[in-house]
Amino acid sequence: MLYIYNTLTRQKEVFTPLKEGKIGIYVCGITAYDYCHMGHARSAIVFDVIVRYLRHLGYKVNFVRNFTDIDDKIINRANKEGKSASEIANFFIKAFYEDMDALGVGRADIEPRATEHIPEMIALIEQILKKGHGYVENGNVYFSVESFPRYGRLSGRNLDEMLAGARVEVDPHKRHPLDFALWKAAKPKEPWWESPWGKGRPGWHLECSAMSMKYLGETFDIHGGGQDLIFPHHENEIAQSEAATGKPFVRYWIHHGFLTINKEKMSKSLGNFFTIREVLAKYHPEAIRLFFLNHHYRSPVDFSDAALEEATNALERVYLTLKRAKEICGNTEVVAEERITGEPLYKEITQVEKHFEEAMNDDFNTALALGYLFGGIRTLNKYLSQSSINKEVLVWAIKKTANLGNILGLFQSDPDSFLKQEMPLSVEEIEALIAERAEARKNRNFKKADAIRDRLKEVGIILEDTPQGTTWRVKRR
Repeated sequence: MLYIYNTLTRQKEVFTPLKEGKIGIYVCGITAYDYCHMGHARSAIVFDVIVRYLRHLGYKVNFVRNFTDIDDKIINRANKEGKSASEIANFFIKAFYEDMDALGVGRADIEPRATEHIPEMIALIEQILKKGHGYVENGNVYFSVESFPRYGRLSGRNLDEMLAGARVEVDPHKRHPLDFALWKAAKPKEPWWESPWGKGRPGWHLECSAMSMKYLGETFDIHGGGQDLIFPHHENEIAQSEAATGKPFVRYWIHHGFLTINKEKMSKSLGNFFTIREVLAKYHPEAIRLFFLNHHYRSPVDFSDAALEEATNALERVYLTLKRAKEICGNTEVVAEERITGEPLYKEITQVEKHFEEAMNDDFNTALALGYLFGGIRTLNKYLSQSSINKEVLVWAIKKTANLGNILGLFQSDPDSFLKQEMPLSVEEIEALIAERAEARKNRNFKKADAIRDRLKEVGIILEDTPQGTTWRVKRR
């Protein structure tokens, strides 16, 4: 049974989809005006894993993630660089895909752009006006928060509390300071579209309501994003959507925690602002995923080089075990499970899978799930040190580990390619020295053997002696 913490009710709830076996999920995507930063990486990885796990459970998932391709920030950058807003948006959407592909984040099933859904947004505004929840002023259309009694339910605050804690843009056309724009009248040097209220463009909050309801229906299962979006963005989405349809908008709201850099808020002004591609230049994509997934998605995360190094070292230990296991297995093929069910390793890895799923069923607790998965790796490592090894159960265990890792987007690289990145010596040179050392040990010339080990260690090659022979890995600096 899957439990999800619902921001709307502030408690864990048993997850029951609207339609049996099917799930609709919408996640707020990027505003395409700059390269993605590590906060975007966390969000993308969190929801990538959630979608992977829901599919692992057998659900047919319709995953929608939007692109905001018209916005003040996009327009400002376009004017500054002498380009069109669409050129800026297209460039950074392409960069987004490059970053996500590098991180192993899958594409959403539907990835709508705001500018492709202007008719749907205009129709939604007309519904809101018809129901008496909006008003027109000088070509602008605003949503009246006072007309919607449930406003503030998601953030748990009333209008006075929200007003005291919000940065509210002064606008003499608004009837209440928290009223928000559904449609903005056109300004010089800005893109615009025709509407019943004159030339203009949609408000930011409106696009997510229009696009999510188009592809998932007026009520759908899951809406996600960062905690910074709870107010005002998601609060406004609920208000305008439910005001228009009279139906509940979303059944389960999922929000991930904040990201800090060395315990400070990430900010360009503080000089601690890191793009995904900057971090990928230093660390393996799976190390970044492991770093984030070692924390529960609702918890705050502090980003640091030390934490990334620790994640890298943990991955190296996993891949070293998988490399040894695959070398021992050779060309052994997977057999029917009934042939290996009596094996202790089979029983232990089966328990790992059981506990892994229990952790994930408890509000996608990846940190706990990883604990069980790494426990399984340690079990596998101990098994490799035994004098008697059943290769058939070992092949099964490797495959099972890879399948569980795939849910998290981990352990998907070839062990050799992972362990031998940025090698100071060629594979042939390293293997020749290892063979020379083995011969020295055989002849009890331990001084020479130690000298070879020390020589390799100096250039970052770490040797591991096992009952099955000597393996090696690259120590990253």
